[in-house]
Amino acid sequence: MNGKMKKPIRFDPSQYHRRSIRLRNFDYGQPSAYFVTICARDRECLFGQIEDGKILLNRFGLVLEEEWHRTAQIRPGLKLDAFCIMPNHIHGIIILTGSPLSADRRGTMHRAPTIFEQFGKPTSNSIPSIVRGFKSASTVGINEIRSTPGTPVWQRSYYEHVIRNEIDLEDVRQYIESNPFKWLEDKEHPANLQTS
Repeated sequence: MNGKMKKPIRFDPSQYHRRSIRLRNFDYGQPSAYFVTICARDRECLFGQIEDGKILLNRFGLVLEEEWHRTAQIRPGLKLDAFCIMPNHIHGIIILTGSPLSADRRGTMHRAPTIFEQFGKPTSNSIPSIVRGFKSASTVGINEIRSTPGTPVWQRSYYEHVIRNEIDLEDVRQYIESNPFKWLEDKEHPANLQTS
């Protein structure tokens, strides 16, 4: 030991605190259109590859495609719009219509929806619970294929944007549709990720 005492390292909460990008006091279960981006854990290219501006899905990518479409089948009051699977992330538009339960769900118990999702108390048809359900189901499907139960597939959070009007909706649709053509410039492309 050299006789010098090391200065204690101070905890900087701003460095480790995960800030929410959600709009404060906004009800993410209300009828509206939402743009979401969900990234694979560590931005690993798990779902396929881009060739000539098109995604060639592998088995894991096919699981995502199936689970994304199943989302609209199992949740009332939800429509899916533009959607794109990229090698290490997905983009999609989810539209909450607020429509009542379909005829085939009449016998199930129905409670009035909670207005705001609170930590630990998810509401069934809010964007956070929809994304959580998709991530969970697709993780199970992918881990069954690769025999790795419990292994994370997705990063912890996701990006969301409340679509404000028809112009915004068209811009987001165009972004999603053109994304595979811009893969080499995409900030999620492995060559463009900054290492620390």
